[in-house]
Amino acid sequence: MKITIVGAGNMARGIATRALAGGHTVTITAKDPGKAVRLVDELRGHATGEGRIAAADASAVDTADIVVLAVPFDAAKQLAAAYGERLSGKVLVDISNPVDASLDALVVAPGTSAAEEITEAVAPGTRVVKAFNTTFATTLIAGEVNGTVLDVFIAGDDEAARKQVADLVTSGGLNPVDVGALRHARELEGFQLLHMALQIREAGHGWASTIKIVAPEP
Repeated sequence: MKITIVGAGNMARGIATRALAGGHTVTITAKDPGKAVRLVDELRGHATGEGRIAAADASAVDTADIVVLAVPFDAAKQLAAAYGERLSGKVLVDISNPVDASLDALVVAPGTSAAEEITEAVAPGTRVVKAFNTTFATTLIAGEVNGTVLDVFIAGDDEAARKQVADLVTSGGLNPVDVGALRHARELEGFQLLHMALQIREAGHGWASTIKIVAPEP
């Protein structure tokens, strides 16, 4: 698949690493083109098989199968609106967590989520999926925590779009967990708020923990 990642920060690095491990074609575009180029240069060695990575301008969203907004919530919402019809028919992945600076609360109104607000901002036909918001960048780069494969929780109203993101996750060596409709992004963002807060409390986890569903074998 052709994956365009918008942003060149730590989460962009982590998601690109997994996408390259899955043999996908990855394009990085960012507000700072130089930062995108530097990230691409760092990640070229992670490409396997048919995997390729390059930097490009914002036109990279036009040819993508999946567009990942690897930026904070406010920027993601603005970009989703700015791209407009260019996203129609595409899968748009929101990874953001709408938290305040002290990690005490969500900044979206009760009964909604960042993903749902982004859905209101995009052009009709854009298929918004929530994913990767519960995984930290360092754990994505490794693909595991203490030998445990990461779970990636996926929410979206379009079943085919959820499946497409799940295929991306699986190809990168991670475990997709389909939680259903986009409204469940509310729960995903809520428990990630707690997960993030645990990183900075006494004996915190150092941004190196993960959330995992453990169940008996069927």
